[in-house]
Amino acid sequence: MKDHAPVEVELKLALPSTSIAALLSYPALGAAPTRSHLANTYYDTPDGALASAGIALRLRKIGAATLQTVKTRGHGGGGLSTRSEWEWPVKGELDLDSLKALPPFEGELSSTIAALSPHLRTDFERRSWLIDWSDSRIELVLDEGEIECQGARATICEVELELKSGSPQALWSLALSLSAQTPLRPSDSSKAARGNALGQKAWALPEATTPGEWLHRATVALDAFNDSGERAYFEHAEHAYKTLAEHSALDETLRPTAAALYRALDDQRLTISFGYNALSLAHRLALQSALS
Repeated sequence: MKDHAPVEVELKLALPSTSIAALLSYPALGAAPTRSHLANTYYDTPDGALASAGIALRLRKIGAATLQTVKTRGHGGGGLSTRSEWEWPVKGELDLDSLKALPPFEGELSSTIAALSPHLRTDFERRSWLIDWSDSRIELVLDEGEIECQGARATICEVELELKSGSPQALWSLALSLSAQTPLRPSDSSKAARGNALGQKAWALPEATTPGEWLHRATVALDAFNDSGERAYFEHAEHAYKTLAEHSALDETLRPTAAALYRALDDQRLTISFGYNALSLAHRLALQSALS
């Protein structure tokens, strides 16, 4: 087991299945991808103690191998997240003794270990490419499959850009280049979070006061609309984008992008205009936050 927590820096992008061909035509993906089938089981207590604490615990089967992974709640927004992650090989079942040694399971969560049981599953095909971009190395993965929790199901069709070495700014640069030709948008909901919401049939939206928080709320609302099909979540997203575009604290240089983003919002399809403006605004708000 790893005795320290590597930091995962990742940018998650939702992709309509109708746009996969456009993604695959991107020049940097010229090489044949590495392909794998990933079957994952996530564990929690009956009352959802791990989900409430922002902890994801899974077993991932890749061929004959099984990996156990613990992830903390991501920090960030606009699709970009930074979080701690522990991962190690196991013999096909949960390694409870090693869990006890990890920081997330210290304190109150230590008492939950004995009550852990399978909670949700994800099953998907992964294609991955290693890309050298802006003096950085990035793994781009395309995941296609399904999330299932308590009989409820949602489709997985997403791109993840994970920084292997270099600067997080390279993730934004590659994402913006991709979004100039492929309809995609930032997503702030992990597969585990999506599965938990499906099981509960309830999609919680974060509170918002600052421009960055309103963008995060809008992004999560679109994630919820995608999985639930409930029009109310699209309306929450619409209100959040409108509030963002009119926010008194929004830098004047960002207002045209925020206004263009709101105008491009469509409940029937994801457009290149919307995705590019969403990523542009998320990137510039992240830069401002880092400098403040």
